[in-house]
Amino acid sequence: MSGLNVIAVGTLREVAEYLSSGAVPRMPRSHAALPRPSDSIVSCDFDQVIGQDAAIRAIQVAVAGGHNLIMVGPPGGGKTLLASCVPSILPAMDEHEALEVTCIQSITGTVSPDGLAQKRPFRRPHHTVSPVGMLGGGNPPMPGEVTLAHRGVLYLDEFCEFVPQVIESLRGPMEDGFIVVSRSHGRIGFPSRFMLIASANPCPCGYLGDPERVCVCQGAALMRYRRKLAGPVIDRIDIQIEVPRVRRMDLERPVAIFTSDSIREEVERARARQGARFSQRGFTNSAMGPRSIESVARLTPAARGLLLDAVDRMALSARAYHKLIKVSRTIADLDGIDDVEEVHVLEALQYRALDSEPQAVLSYG
Repeated sequence: MSGLNVIAVGTLREVAEYLSSGAVPRMPRSHAALPRPSDSIVSCDFDQVIGQDAAIRAIQVAVAGGHNLIMVGPPGGGKTLLASCVPSILPAMDEHEALEVTCIQSITGTVSPDGLAQKRPFRRPHHTVSPVGMLGGGNPPMPGEVTLAHRGVLYLDEFCEFVPQVIESLRGPMEDGFIVVSRSHGRIGFPSRFMLIASANPCPCGYLGDPERVCVCQGAALMRYRRKLAGPVIDRIDIQIEVPRVRRMDLERPVAIFTSDSIREEVERARARQGARFSQRGFTNSAMGPRSIESVARLTPAARGLLLDAVDRMALSARAYHKLIKVSRTIADLDGIDDVEEVHVLEALQYRALDSEPQAVLSYG
């Protein structure tokens, strides 16, 4: 924290020696943190992304409000590039958040020798990760990916390739913000307040609905795959967008519309509005409970009527209804407007791509 002089020690013996003699222990070089493989993704700038302006806007809304997001589209559309740009627009951590992240890193031996963590975590586990690797465990219990992504981003590429048990295990951490690991000698809790970003192909071959490539998936395989895009975890993802193939006219456009610096400035302003509203820095719209939604996310009568009509037409769940309000509130914050208006609800409705698909496609079996 600010104004504190932090001294790193390796053992209790060093603590006792320091208290008795005042001699500062010298940490050996071998204790330096080593980079984790899943932290190796390089942050890009959004000015490198071509032809995905709608997806960039959706990502801006997601980061501004701390909302979970999934991108569905054919191979080569830029889903991975979009995700790799997310760290470049994440707001800076405050001291409390930095201390939390540093404590987690100290458990796994990945703490930086420079002191408190400076960057928000960005975790990218492989789709072969086990439930223990995702949630944590072992003897002694160690944090998993959901905890290592605390106060940052958990990116799941090829979302439908993860085993169902791992996908279903995310429900608790996503809603509660912590995970409890139980063992015979006791229980230990780890924090897990992360922003989930996922990407997936629309089908096993990747070309379902593509105007230029024919989907070759068989019925049974397509049914199993699409079922993973209609489960309870998907219902907990606030923003669901399609990332289509990049068109030729976009490739010929010489100048990018968005840059990470300009997007991050708008994100930080929206986050500041949320911090002032909740009187708690770092608290985002995505963390609002049902009781606070009605008082905090004030909808105009026209906006509320539009939202209720959409719930009826799209057969949305109560959870999806509340998430639409939260996303609408974030869009209004980006616009600097106090009340949620129709235009904000309309944009939020565009971010429910999987809900708007025909039920016959998503309800196999």
